[in-house]
Amino acid sequence: MAVLADMRVFPSRGAIKQAWDAGRINAADLHEALARLPARPALTPAACLEALRQPAKLPHLPLLIDVLDDDPARHTRLSWRQAITHQVSQTCAAYFDDQQADWQPERAEGLYAFWRDTLTHDHGISVLMGLPGLPRRLGALPATRQDAERWVLQRLGLPEAVWADYLEAVLLTVQGWASWCAYLGWQVGLEGRSDPHLRDLLAIRLAWGAILLECKDDDASARAFAALRAQWRHAPALLRQAEETLRVDEAWQLALEAAYQRVLAQRLAMAAPPLAWPEAAPAVEVQAAFCIDVRSEPLRRSLEAVWPGIQTIGFAGFFGLPVAYTPLGTPARRPQLPGLLAPAMEVTDRLVPAGHAGGGADAALEEQARHARQRRFAAVDAWLAGSRWPSAAFSYVEAAGLGYLGKLGQWLRPGAGPRTRDDQAGLPARYRPLCRPALGGLDTEARVGLAARVLHAMGLDHALAPLVLLVGHGSQSANNAQAAALDCGACCGQTGEVNARALAQLLNDPAVRTGLAARGIVVPATTVFVAALHNTTTDELEGFDLDLLPDAARAGWERLQTVFAQAGDQVRRERAARLGLDPRAGHAALLETLRRRANDGAQTRPEWGLAGNACFLIAPRQRSRGLVLDGRAFLHDYDAAHDGDGSVLELLMTAPMLVTHWINWQYHASTCEPERLGSGNKLLHNVVGGHLGVFEGNGGDLRIGLSRQSLHDGERWVHEPLRLTVVIDAPAARIEAIVVRHAVLRQLVDNGWLHLWRFGENGLLRYAQGEWQMLPSAAG
Repeated sequence: MAVLADMRVFPSRGAIKQAWDAGRINAADLHEALARLPARPALTPAACLEALRQPAKLPHLPLLIDVLDDDPARHTRLSWRQAITHQVSQTCAAYFDDQQADWQPERAEGLYAFWRDTLTHDHGISVLMGLPGLPRRLGALPATRQDAERWVLQRLGLPEAVWADYLEAVLLTVQGWASWCAYLGWQVGLEGRSDPHLRDLLAIRLAWGAILLECKDDDASARAFAALRAQWRHAPALLRQAEETLRVDEAWQLALEAAYQRVLAQRLAMAAPPLAWPEAAPAVEVQAAFCIDVRSEPLRRSLEAVWPGIQTIGFAGFFGLPVAYTPLGTPARRPQLPGLLAPAMEVTDRLVPAGHAGGGADAALEEQARHARQRRFAAVDAWLAGSRWPSAAFSYVEAAGLGYLGKLGQWLRPGAGPRTRDDQAGLPARYRPLCRPALGGLDTEARVGLAARVLHAMGLDHALAPLVLLVGHGSQSANNAQAAALDCGACCGQTGEVNARALAQLLNDPAVRTGLAARGIVVPATTVFVAALHNTTTDELEGFDLDLLPDAARAGWERLQTVFAQAGDQVRRERAARLGLDPRAGHAALLETLRRRANDGAQTRPEWGLAGNACFLIAPRQRSRGLVLDGRAFLHDYDAAHDGDGSVLELLMTAPMLVTHWINWQYHASTCEPERLGSGNKLLHNVVGGHLGVFEGNGGDLRIGLSRQSLHDGERWVHEPLRLTVVIDAPAARIEAIVVRHAVLRQLVDNGWLHLWRFGENGLLRYAQGEWQMLPSAAG
């Protein structure tokens, strides 16, 4: 990445030096890191420390457009690389937009054909590039994607051994859109189909080389080809040189991780050993299943400290429902499950009046609500259309300008109102309390099978409490183009509300409980499942469908409000300092401050999201109960004793473990390379295509990753770029067998994308080079 695109995935040497000077990394951490690196030849601590005094000097391989851009006056204009990225990006934004623009492009011929047609009508690009004769040269454009690929690869004359690297470097000039195209390919791949957009995008970038060659005379073209071939002839040697240069950075990366792991191992050792666990779990009054998100860890810890009668459980926040959700009266179907899975079931809204939990939905009421919502949407669309027609723009501003004063006033003096539920936008207020997401299209047998699988995976197929809370999570913020980054990763960037409510309804269904009993899973008649949501901005808990609960369960929920308030207050004080707030403020004052921040349209950091994430623990709660893990650990409950065939562990290692790795690397990459793998300055974001992503400013590439404000507090990086440490409480043979069966797990583990640990009889062990090694702290 460094050689092909000047991109870094290690922490900067300046940041490492700060950690060393502050004592966060000590000499033992550095020695451990060096001992774990392959010796070729061995690095010394002195050499590592000396390297911190200077930035790494790395080679860089050019592209054809770089060597062609040799005009002495090029400093007075955009470089050709920048101009081409801008033009391709604007074209992609228009092509992929199916929500924002009223006038949609013709897509029948594909992305390459659309770009080719767009470029022939673009009279501004020649000015940006300082090429007044460019329009006359466009006749040389290859007619098809295949022609463009063949033309460039044949004419470049590069050795076949470097083609893959060269083509990757070409795509990295438009990596944001390449990422979007790769995502589209991933999605259709889940359905067994293929997608052409990534190849089209590559052909577009290659075709630009053909155009620019036509703008040069033969001598200039020959010089460019000679320069390009000369440098790429040495590509393997340059890559080896970069690898050697970066070995120091790899050592410091390991040392930084060793520093964190040293503290993590010490804390895990403080938990009660297995022999001290009670043979039977004590009777509990309430069980609360939280998403494994790192922001749940402090709240779970506080709830358990406030009231011993509650048992918290960690489970992936989509709650095992492979669903897509379509709000009532809309075509807006969206996935509510991890991105590596395809939806297999549908959730839609049903209108169920209070007291009708067993009687089902009111079809007539649903029809009324559907029509009412669609009428409102139509009215809003007709009003907003006035702003999109050039002839009406000025009159629209005069007519509507005062109407924006209310929203501006809310931003200038934000209120302390509750979280806005976007899924109910446009729905009249009288219908909202009755509108409930529910699974559809499944017969009773299928519903029972789904319920059985979910309960078994959650460890709730036995010893159920009278009240079981299913707690999803969601953030609260205003004017935030990156709101999805603060919501649930297991729910594909949505809140967990839909999944929690649909599952609670499923598990409260008498017919489903009868079917579960026939399978040996007895849900006591006194047990009631309640859906809730953890607001991660304010650390409040919100309950849903409470009007459908039996009186005893409703009373139990009400009694919990004091527990929720006290536990939430503890977490808010724990988080306050990181947000620049006074942790000594009064209970009500601190909560109100966080609520107002959540509604403040100018607030760039409503919360820190998953910043700091570093560990994924797959183990019984006893392994972490009472430990302060600083909101940095994903916690998934797992008991190997109740997983005889290892199927639950296999599910956890091939789904939640991958998703937590994805999240970890999103934060890691955005911190180490904020300019290329982050999304820049949040204040300059402009939304692209309604939902595709953001531009920083009015152009350039589609930005990926997190904004600087989500990672940096203005003085220091809040996130530490550490590879995820996965700690599993299961037999070694079972873990190894699962890794062997899945290529993606072998890639992650064998190639060092994450650290794999397990609890052993005598302490923690690390998986390395195909064997389990005792941690230095455990061995010593």
